[in-house]
Amino acid sequence: MPKQQKNILVIRLSAMGDVAMTVPVLRALTQQHPELKITVLTRAFFKPFFRDLDQVEVFSADVKGEHKGVFGLYKLGNALNEKQFYVVADLHNVLRSKILKNFLTCKRFISIDKGRKEKRLLTSKKINKQLKTTHQRYAEVFGKLGYKIDLSTPSFPKKTDLNFELKKFIQNPSKKSVGIAPFAAHEGKMYPLSSMKLVIEKLSKDHNIILFGGGKYESEILNGFQNNFKNTTNLAGKLSLDEELDVISNLDVMLSMDSGNAHIAAMLGVKVITIWGVTHPFAGFTPFNQPKDYALLADSVKFPLIPTSVYGNKYPEDYKEAAGSISPEIVVEKIVSTL
Repeated sequence: MPKQQKNILVIRLSAMGDVAMTVPVLRALTQQHPELKITVLTRAFFKPFFRDLDQVEVFSADVKGEHKGVFGLYKLGNALNEKQFYVVADLHNVLRSKILKNFLTCKRFISIDKGRKEKRLLTSKKINKQLKTTHQRYAEVFGKLGYKIDLSTPSFPKKTDLNFELKKFIQNPSKKSVGIAPFAAHEGKMYPLSSMKLVIEKLSKDHNIILFGGGKYESEILNGFQNNFKNTTNLAGKLSLDEELDVISNLDVMLSMDSGNAHIAAMLGVKVITIWGVTHPFAGFTPFNQPKDYALLADSVKFPLIPTSVYGNKYPEDYKEAAGSISPEIVVEKIVSTL
């Protein structure tokens, strides 16, 4: 294939963690295939994720407004066709992207294999093994397009030099900084807040603690942690996504649930300790380039049905606090060992 610039459309509209997981794959793709130009079709809110990728631009989709419904997708398709894409990589593979396909003039279109059958077998306990990671599945799409990607030796952006205002959120620059994102979309994926409080209490004695969350409910809880412990700062609702990325890039480690913040920190090259409740790394959603022992798992003897679902939205009532079977001491010990 001649080495001339070719424009690839990459579709990944949501969710936050899934969009963040495209970043290390696209970084490897553009480094290993510099003849490519990438246009990422995603929501405008996620644009900062791609700020460090020189060969990548973002085309914003307003799926709740201008591009809502079939007619909205028709308009979106017409706007995209002006860019004359060489191939389309659908990393989402949902009804919306399938409809959009019909309105694109580029017909070389490869969609991700999400491994839905394997994941059903995993959650029904008919298999119990590591499935392909989402990053591997993304890379496979580009491989089918003729652009193989090696993810084994990744590179990451340099940590951002914080401006004066952002430096204020790190209370003691001489101490290591630990980010903590205690929330997830579903309760079964969360570490009990009473246990998280003990983790923060212990870690805050010797480290900066920076708390991440969103919305009024989460912010109020995080404010409580901030008020009760020294060296602890709540960022919820105070910064733009761009600014949050700046702060995250300066963390020494991030503690997160199986949720978006884990993938955001990982795409920036930050160490990520994850707590798993009713979900499991076997489903393929582990943060990028993290050692296996950075994933802290619920007690499989007490909770043998894990993973009860791929996304953590289905679980027996008595599994709601499965993550609580991981003691605060274990969490603290794992974090301290990485610093």
